[in-house]
Amino acid sequence: MQNKKVYLNGEYLPLSEAKVSVLDRGFLFGDGVYEVIPAYFGKLFCFDAHLERLNKSLQAVRIDLNLSEAQWLEILQPLLIEGDAQYVYLQISRGVADKRDHAFPSDCTPTVFAMCSPITPFPKEIGVKAITLDDMRWELCNIKATTLLANILLRQQAVEKQCAEAILIKNGYATEGAASNVFAVINGVLVTPPKTDDILLGITREVVLKLAQENNMPVKEAVITLEALKTATEIWLTSSTREILPVTHLDDKPVGTGQVGKFWLTMQQYFQDYKKAA
Repeated sequence: MQNKKVYLNGEYLPLSEAKVSVLDRGFLFGDGVYEVIPAYFGKLFCFDAHLERLNKSLQAVRIDLNLSEAQWLEILQPLLIEGDAQYVYLQISRGVADKRDHAFPSDCTPTVFAMCSPITPFPKEIGVKAITLDDMRWELCNIKATTLLANILLRQQAVEKQCAEAILIKNGYATEGAASNVFAVINGVLVTPPKTDDILLGITREVVLKLAQENNMPVKEAVITLEALKTATEIWLTSSTREILPVTHLDDKPVGTGQVGKFWLTMQQYFQDYKKAA
């Protein structure tokens, strides 16, 4: 692991040699954004959509870094490793300032770091357990910021209860997982929370919506109350590294039959076919 190559500020070097200053604002403040881009069969998946989200996050936090798709590909493609499923982690902080000050420094060059890791297979066919927790994060969850302490604390509560994820509830409505988007099959319709600042718009989420619409699967973006979530016949979690993960137990109670559902089996096939064709 320590010998693998990473990218840092224009250089490819062993992970063990990659260093940033203790005055980097990413280290001091979590002042940065990140992106996770899966790659299948040697090709970055939905790269244009990931790049669009990255640029929106950069603009939202006012980090001035404008690279073209070709420039990003030139940086990231050499990091890809052997294997069919992997992901690139890309992080950009505001950079190194000459002192610790909350205000933006007047002259600061962004720090750009990227590395590639294999995607660990997850036993999707048997499903996972999840819990519901109050969403106590900040109000700008649509920005893919590196300030993830709240998400970490929420996910840790799930792990300590032998669950794969925490599904977050805000004002009585489901928003998303601590590190995932949420879908639920309610009254025969696949539903996911709508686009608001309360959620990060996942690329896998968008692919699932696209595949459902193209294949005439009943689907909509709508609020999901906690009560409706508890009556769902299927619940899914989507993310770049876990793809589409079925939840078979929520808060220690079975979801539907307590087994992987027919909607998920159908969508899983659509998604795997889409990956191969992308």
